[in-house]
Amino acid sequence: MLDLSQLRSFVAVEQMGSFTLAAERLGLGQSTVSQHIQRLEAALGRKLLARDTHKVMLTGDGEALLSHARAMLSIEGQVQSLFKSNSLRGRLRLGVSEDFVTSQLPAVLEDFVRSHPSVDLELTVALSGVLYEMQDNGEIDLVLAKRRLGDARGTLVYREPLVWLARDPEHVLASGLLPLIAFPPPSVTRAIALEALGRNGVAWRIVCTCGSLSGLTAAARAGMGVLVQPRSMAPSGLKEIAAGKLPVLEDVEFVLVPRKGADRALVAALSEDILQKVRRLRAA
Repeated sequence: MLDLSQLRSFVAVEQMGSFTLAAERLGLGQSTVSQHIQRLEAALGRKLLARDTHKVMLTGDGEALLSHARAMLSIEGQVQSLFKSNSLRGRLRLGVSEDFVTSQLPAVLEDFVRSHPSVDLELTVALSGVLYEMQDNGEIDLVLAKRRLGDARGTLVYREPLVWLARDPEHVLASGLLPLIAFPPPSVTRAIALEALGRNGVAWRIVCTCGSLSGLTAAARAGMGVLVQPRSMAPSGLKEIAAGKLPVLEDVEFVLVPRKGADRALVAALSEDILQKVRRLRAA
């Protein structure tokens, strides 16, 4: 019989791409996670993970196991929920900013969904400003998004510096007008970038506007211009432009903002889960 603790460690390593981050996420020692993987591989008689100098990846057998492992953990969560007298039930509408989705959201949400199978979680992905507008209209119960410094709304999750990014910084900076790749209004990062350029008298032009971070990243990787992103969310293939080359950007803060009138128990449970996991991931 397969051990669910070992399967949980296996899924966490796959998702985080690292034994260290998986251990932090699960609240275990790295040696414990390593032992779980070794015992699982021994029980199955197959190598499940391959390691290189940068990341841990699944082997073919690991990929074959992954969906079954997730299904078994999901069943475990359903059984536990069935026999909990205080199990959470209901619908919760979560709004998450575009850039957070591509970096940390899977690790944050997977355990919650598995542990609370009776909660109908609806996810909306959009720009932070759009999410706040939707929440004001009663369409979203909990927002995880950016706010500018000085904005008092919500509970602070963490603060992050914004950086200028480009495929070839020297080439981009040599052009007459600074070519910008940006989200459309009401993007927080766009507003901060344009204000910084305006204060410092830097001429600019928008060369690409897209509501999807994947689209902006593709344009930046193609060398079209400069992209502004939180430092920890900088896409691969782009270089941070050295300090002093462009104006300093103010930090942004990621926050959790509940809607007045939303189910307090559901909002509190998901908020606490997000706070714990994101802070643990960042500490790691």
